[in-house]
Amino acid sequence: MDVEAPAAADWHAAGDRIEALITASAAGGAVARERAEELVRLVVDLYGAGLERLLDLLHERGALHDDVLDALAADELVASLLLVHGLHPESASTRVAKALAAVAPAGEATLIDITPAGIARVRLTASGCSSAPLKAAVESAIADAAPEVVTIEVVGSDPAAAPVIPVASLFSRVTAPAEAP
Repeated sequence: MDVEAPAAADWHAAGDRIEALITASAAGGAVARERAEELVRLVVDLYGAGLERLLDLLHERGALHDDVLDALAADELVASLLLVHGLHPESASTRVAKALAAVAPAGEATLIDITPAGIARVRLTASGCSSAPLKAAVESAIADAAPEVVTIEVVGSDPAAAPVIPVASLFSRVTAPAEAP
């Protein structure tokens, strides 16, 4: 059987293909799926140990400077691998704050904290129609930046974000009794 593997540069497709192969292994029964999942876990653990050792060697030789760490954290592929193995140089709070800044205009989404249980508390200050899309964008950005966050809790909005014109006043002319000319 000749199955074409995704190009090395297309690592998103490689991840999708791995998931598809694991799912397909279920056709061989529960044991086949368990073996496929174990194989993936072992390979991931092996590569994780290799990445950790690589970082240790760079650090021991004084070659793991802040600029190198920044470059590693900025590279999407490398950063995702470091995240999977718990080796990312930035804290979850730093990654979430950066992700929020990238998806929301200044002040519309603010990280309050991340609890030890993995709950990210976020304040959204967008109001009206824009709050639902903002919430979805924030949730997606946090999931990508910090997979260790298991729950996102949106806390009360900032009172300053309330609409300038109360909604009831928009209907005042419609509901008010007609005045004589």
